[in-house]
Amino acid sequence: MQSEIYDIMILGRGPAGLQAAIHAARRKVSLLLVGKMQKSSAYGAHIENYCCLDGLMGEQLLKAGHQKAQEVGARFLDDDVMRLNRRDGLFAAEMESGMTVQCRALIFAMGVSREKLGVKGEKEFQEKGVSYCVDCDAGFYQGEPVAVIGCESAAVTGALTLTFYAKEVHLICEKLEVTNSLAQKIRESAIQIHEGRKVKEIIGEQILKAVILDDGREVHVSGLFIELGARGITQLAGGLGIVLDKETMRYIEANKKQETNVPGVYAAGDICGPPWQVAKAVGEGCVAGLEAAAYVKKMKLTPQPTI
Repeated sequence: MQSEIYDIMILGRGPAGLQAAIHAARRKVSLLLVGKMQKSSAYGAHIENYCCLDGLMGEQLLKAGHQKAQEVGARFLDDDVMRLNRRDGLFAAEMESGMTVQCRALIFAMGVSREKLGVKGEKEFQEKGVSYCVDCDAGFYQGEPVAVIGCESAAVTGALTLTFYAKEVHLICEKLEVTNSLAQKIRESAIQIHEGRKVKEIIGEQILKAVILDDGREVHVSGLFIELGARGITQLAGGLGIVLDKETMRYIEANKKQETNVPGVYAAGDICGPPWQVAKAVGEGCVAGLEAAAYVKKMKLTPQPTI
């Protein structure tokens, strides 16, 4: 799979991503869905407002969509994307596993992270030391002690990034859930790992001063980065120059064809903003899949400039 170039790569295996895959694959393009089905917000949901279906569990819906996408030729990769870039007219995705996958068009259908830590002090110190994006705010903590909370790729890569800025980096997690190679990198670094621990409270005065762990210890930091999932929209979209909504910077801006400002990049589902409904995700996924397939076919027919 490492050496292959796919026509379309879809990030996310929820309703939007699966529907995009079904429609695109029917147009006879090569297609790869990346991500983990159980990470979809629909996975454990009870489906009540989706057309004529009632009383269906999200897991059932996703498994049916997975089977249909597979039947029409889609392939799947249980991996998380760490970074995206563009090379020689192709998009390149570097995976958590270390492999790189290339494609001609991308569809963002990863949903959005709505997870907060939910502890005392989190809301009070947001933008006063508490951040949800290492790539956005690391530079503000040059020479300061910082901590990252999380067990997955976003937290681990974020902590490694912070070693280039901060004088001291702590990683607080219950149990590391990353590949062996990524786990080895962080264990060989100077990062102080507090495994098996949770944050009980965030404290400070006008700005953040420390976090209190569930064993009573205080970890004194100037910055706290809450990274509870895989690499998110801000980090991945930012690498390609994709425009986010100006109000919250949490959603990708897309037009009625689900096109972003970057040619060949589409978005569908929760990642485009509310309402958080399966019906919306499926509809946008349908459009994104059709438009991405049309883009790829046109791209293949257009002579590429030689250098």
